[in-house]
Amino acid sequence: MARGPTLLLEKAFVGGLVCGVDEAGRGPWAGPVSAAAVILETNPRKVPKGLDDSKKLSAKTREALEPEIKARAVAWGVGFASVAEIASLNILHATGLAMRRAIEAMAVKPAFALVDGNYRFPLPCEVTTVVGGDAKSKSIAAASILAKVARDRLMVEMDALYPGYGFASHKGYRAPIHAEALLSLGPCEIHRMAWGPVKLALMGKDPLMAFDDAMGRAEFEFG
Repeated sequence: MARGPTLLLEKAFVGGLVCGVDEAGRGPWAGPVSAAAVILETNPRKVPKGLDDSKKLSAKTREALEPEIKARAVAWGVGFASVAEIASLNILHATGLAMRRAIEAMAVKPAFALVDGNYRFPLPCEVTTVVGGDAKSKSIAAASILAKVARDRLMVEMDALYPGYGFASHKGYRAPIHAEALLSLGPCEIHRMAWGPVKLALMGKDPLMAFDDAMGRAEFEFG
């Protein structure tokens, strides 16, 4: 059996190009959600080595793979949905918006999309969902890397705009330094105000308690 993602799912489609689609930043307390779409060559020798679920790779490995994916892919695109769009649409539909923008940003349009997860987003091509797709499909794995690197880079930029929160280190996710900053500084413009931890901070309570609170858990659920 093959270890790690393969191109078997991509090769199962006929009649058009197949892109892999994945997101990053669904659960953080701050910052946008990002998504990427990638069309890879079906010849394994033309695909970057080491592709895998971005969460399994170090930041250094992801950053090394990013330019290689972009150089060797048939096409790729990255899209974002802002904190304001997350607030107005909810995180589920904002994720779908980021995915649609990623596909629309591609120089070559796909006929099919392999989307990580089990939710069938309305995208500008046929959609097949793949649970655990970033560990099964090389194109989804490549998309997960591009989405993660793009969002991490943006959050480093946000650290300069909104100093004191530690965005460069935790990228807006749950972390003690983030919780302490929320309590001392209050939320900034890129915090997700509907998120349980941010609400707790506004009440003067420890944001880290949100994971033990039913309301906080509900706001982190997806789908």
